[in-house]
Amino acid sequence: MFERAYPLKECWVVDLGLLGYQPAWDLQRRLVAARKAGAVPDVLLLCEHPHVITLGRNGRREHLHASDQLLRQMGVEFHPTDRGGDITYHGPGQLVGYPILHLAEIRRDVVWYVRQLEEAMIRATADFGIAATRKAGMTGVWVDVPAGEEKLAAIGVHISRWVTSHGFAFNVSTDLRYFDLIVPCGIADKRPTSLERLLGRTVTVRDAAPRIVERFGEVFGLEMRAATPDALESRLQGFEALPVGA
Repeated sequence: MFERAYPLKECWVVDLGLLGYQPAWDLQRRLVAARKAGAVPDVLLLCEHPHVITLGRNGRREHLHASDQLLRQMGVEFHPTDRGGDITYHGPGQLVGYPILHLAEIRRDVVWYVRQLEEAMIRATADFGIAATRKAGMTGVWVDVPAGEEKLAAIGVHISRWVTSHGFAFNVSTDLRYFDLIVPCGIADKRPTSLERLLGRTVTVRDAAPRIVERFGEVFGLEMRAATPDALESRLQGFEALPVGA
C-alpha cells in the first residue's frame, strides 16, 4: 500500500491555468484513483477552460439551443459528463474549481458538501462587498438585483467511494453572451451574472482565486498549500508506476 506522507488536513492547490475540458477531466480521474489509494492528499484544482458546454448525467439535451454547426463556428466544444446538474457553460474569465476530497476523512454527507461549496463562494463574494445567497431548491450561488435573482456560480459534483470530483464554476469576468446558447442549469427564467458585472469594474480570475482558496480551506477545515502541476504529476506518476496490488 502507498504510504501517506502528508498531514491529514492538508489540501494542495494546483493552478492549471487555461486548460481544455477533456485534459482536466482526465486529470481528475487519475487523481480520484490516487486519492482512493491514499497516494495523494486532498487537492483543489483551479483552472479556466476554453469555450465549452457540458451536460450533467441527468441533464436534458434540449437545453442546448445551438446546433453542432453553430458550436463549431463559435469555437465551443460540447461534452456530456458524469457530474450532477444539468447543462452549463465554461469559458475564459470563469474560475473553475475541481476539489478531489476524501469526504470519509472530513464528513460523509453529500448535501453538506454541496452546501459548503456554496458557502465558500458566498464568503468569497462577500469579500468583494457583494451579498450572495442560496436559493431553496436551486443549487449554486445567487445574488438579488433589481431585475430579480441572478446566478453567480454553478455547482455539479460526482462522488465515488466518498472521493469527490467535478465541482464549481464562479463567474468572474465571464462573457455572459455564451450562456444564450443554453438554458443555464436547466432554469429558463434566471439569468447568469458575473463578479465584474456586479461590481461595475474590471476583476480578474487572479483577483478572485485567492479569496476562493482561503474560504474553501476555512469551510472545510483544510490547510491550503500551493503546489505546482509538475509536483502533482510527479506524485501521480509515482503512484501509477506501482505494481498492481502494491
